[in-house]
Amino acid sequence: MRQKTLQEILEDPRIADIAVDAISKWDLSQEEFYPWTLEELDQKMGWCNLERGFTRLFEVAERPGFYQRLYTEGECQGAPEKEGRNIVFFPSDDPSADERPYIIMTPGGAFVNIWSLTEGWPTAQRFNERGYHVFLLTYQLGIQGVAVKAMEDMARAIELIREKRDIYHLNPDHYITCGFSAGGYISCLWNTDKGYRAYGLPKPCACLPIYPVTSFCILRDNEDKEGDIPKEELSMSGLGCTVEEACHSTFEIPDHVEGFPPTAIFVASQDELVDPDHSRHLAKALEEAGIPCRLEVGPSGGHGFADGTGMCMEGWTDRAISWIENLQEEKAND
Repeated sequence: MRQKTLQEILEDPRIADIAVDAISKWDLSQEEFYPWTLEELDQKMGWCNLERGFTRLFEVAERPGFYQRLYTEGECQGAPEKEGRNIVFFPSDDPSADERPYIIMTPGGAFVNIWSLTEGWPTAQRFNERGYHVFLLTYQLGIQGVAVKAMEDMARAIELIREKRDIYHLNPDHYITCGFSAGGYISCLWNTDKGYRAYGLPKPCACLPIYPVTSFCILRDNEDKEGDIPKEELSMSGLGCTVEEACHSTFEIPDHVEGFPPTAIFVASQDELVDPDHSRHLAKALEEAGIPCRLEVGPSGGHGFADGTGMCMEGWTDRAISWIENLQEEKAND
């Protein structure tokens, strides 16, 4: 696999439906690295986890219910942003996985792209190894208010999983959310009054925000920080409002944590795109609200460590699951 090119892999008909979402809204065929091998992508781009993600993707591509569109053709008429939105099912081969909560994963991409290639497929494989089914959510892009629209997508995904429970063999109301960067914001927003409660759906069992955006007040106050993401552009694309409006609304996540489940947050101390204070402020708010929280700040490394392969955050998926399972065991023993 390491000697295959990105082009060969993404043009394989077995994954034709999902290949376009390797990095959503980005035509990779126009990039100079498209004909590079996975080994070259590792060496030149630092994408060291692709082989494992692709290997698992091809393994599950033959499984029932692997790819499911969220919206019908009729629902997409007049709403092109809904076209091709989907969930991709990564079933664990562990026989006990059916009894555990499944994971809904939202990769990041600054509300402009969705990086399933690096954050989604390889991380799903990690959770599969730990005995957890995963659904990778490709949410709406190309509109203002992506994070708000993603609430609709998340709700539809859970409803679809309910409808197809006989295929997936799991409890559709028993789930964990996991999101990266902007996708981490989506996983957090789902716990506010704009998320599961607004759609009359069950509360998640746990939440795993990975180097998440959580506070537009931090974005506002970091106006002059070198390398920080564009504030107003992020706010308008993600929320459909200004930064100042976001700071005084439910969109300011640390001020609205009352509906959160137990939450484990992972971030690297040298994150150059999303200030680690986003994670620290959320953790502090959760602790003050009496909600179980685990914050891990890696001693080095920056943004986009994905599943942590080859970095100081390697193994965070194992630590997250162990923490959740310990909480569940403690609750069962009370």
